[in-house]
Amino acid sequence: MVIYAPDYPGRHRGTAKDGAVMSSEAQEQSDRRSGTRTLIDRMLTERQQMLVLFERVAGVEPYADETPNDELLQEFSQILVDYIASGHFGLYERISEGKERRRGIVKLAEELYPRIADTTQIAVEFNDVIEKANGNSNSGNLTNMLSKLGEEIAVRIELEDQLILEMIGHT
Repeated sequence: MVIYAPDYPGRHRGTAKDGAVMSSEAQEQSDRRSGTRTLIDRMLTERQQMLVLFERVAGVEPYADETPNDELLQEFSQILVDYIASGHFGLYERISEGKERRRGIVKLAEELYPRIADTTQIAVEFNDVIEKANGNSNSGNLTNMLSKLGEEIAVRIELEDQLILEMIGHT
């Protein structure tokens, strides 16, 4: 909800899209929501990039005939880490530092975060294995690791989407 207030000298104010003047409190809330939306958009962009690369690495249609090489695995691993970090150092850090004031969102994040943290651990372990393999990947082991990772990514996306929907539902 945006509160409009009359303009008078010395009042800090912002301007809404329609030209109306907002109170400083409303402007601050609008700025926070905009910052949240930017964090969400960045995370979703990295998620999409990660999913495309995951499909290529895992041989999901339309990439079923593509054999993952070390360069592709490294690229996927890097974007996976970037995606995980954008959530952790973006949305979740914002909530854990008390910058999120909406209690329902904080409560939901507290419920979801332990399981999201589990998915983070699986992704970090995958990244460590890929880095250590350095071109010596065992395709059978890679298939098993990708299967487990894919399941964890699906869980993470489902949990993140719950949080995102709650956050943008209150903008």
